[in-house]
Amino acid sequence: MLKKTVLTGAAGLGLLVGLTAGAQAQMTDITLQLKWVTQSQFAGYYVAQDKGFYEEEGLDVTINPGGPDIAPPQLIAGGGADVIVEWMPAALAARERGVPLVNIAQPFERSGMMLTCREDTGIESPEDFPGKTLGVWFAGNEYPFLAWMARLGLATDGSDGGVTVLRQGFNVDPLIQGQADCVSTMTYNEYWQVIDAGFTPEQLVVFPYADQGVATLEDGLYVDENRLEDPEFVEAMGKFVRASMKGWEYARENPEEAAMIVLENDASGAQTEEHQVRMMGEIAKLLASGDGAGRLDPAAYEQTVETLLSSGGDSPVISQAPEGAWTHAIVDAAGL
Repeated sequence: MLKKTVLTGAAGLGLLVGLTAGAQAQMTDITLQLKWVTQSQFAGYYVAQDKGFYEEEGLDVTINPGGPDIAPPQLIAGGGADVIVEWMPAALAARERGVPLVNIAQPFERSGMMLTCREDTGIESPEDFPGKTLGVWFAGNEYPFLAWMARLGLATDGSDGGVTVLRQGFNVDPLIQGQADCVSTMTYNEYWQVIDAGFTPEQLVVFPYADQGVATLEDGLYVDENRLEDPEFVEAMGKFVRASMKGWEYARENPEEAAMIVLENDASGAQTEEHQVRMMGEIAKLLASGDGAGRLDPAAYEQTVETLLSSGGDSPVISQAPEGAWTHAIVDAAGL
């Protein structure tokens, strides 16, 4: 996917051709695959593209949105992307299954995942979960939930003393319609869909995964480990990460403008200005900032691995601690 295109100025005379030969500019093509649809969750990349930060680095970046039928690890394994945005649980699970994903940067420092429950169900703490129906996202998003239930000692097969898992679509309808007592939400997205549906914060009880000790890293940047053997690829990814973090910093400081840039890139027309501006404000709370922003914190990585290893059951998320699943080589190349 990664290639170089030589751009030359038009020159009609041999002399001018000679003069311009040394001034040729090279642009490196990079394809980024997002985890989900175009929204402020990915504002930093769209801002970097819109503001010319990628171009300044000599990069021509194509940003492909995701969706419910798109699995970034499968795409990168098939050569459909150079770099992907993925949650670490899904990335580590894919690595154990043979897709050699490596985390090269971690723009998101904190988890935004929550379980949001209706207050009228009587749920006040995790001790009230037994016998309840909990909405859970799958396609790799279920891993932190399964780890949490394992820690609580709760079966997830609907048996006595455990919980019933409802395979939740990427909406909050089960909570609104009373089909589930709790549903999966993100602080920056689905929680606000519940509020917009007419619920007040007082009618909801939220359980941030971070507060439950089962937070895992989200929205990291991953590449195929084999490609890190190519110095040109490492250099290009360093430029990409540097420009992307510049985009994220701009988005943090200019949330309304960043949201508008996202809307300009929303080919579906499904997003609204109000929702995207609000989302960008919440996303800003999850981003790493200051010196070293974008560098994976080894301690946070170890916590994610520990959480996943504790998931237990017949089909654990990962069966052993992975090796070589992250590198600072790219952020070092980026000067971060």
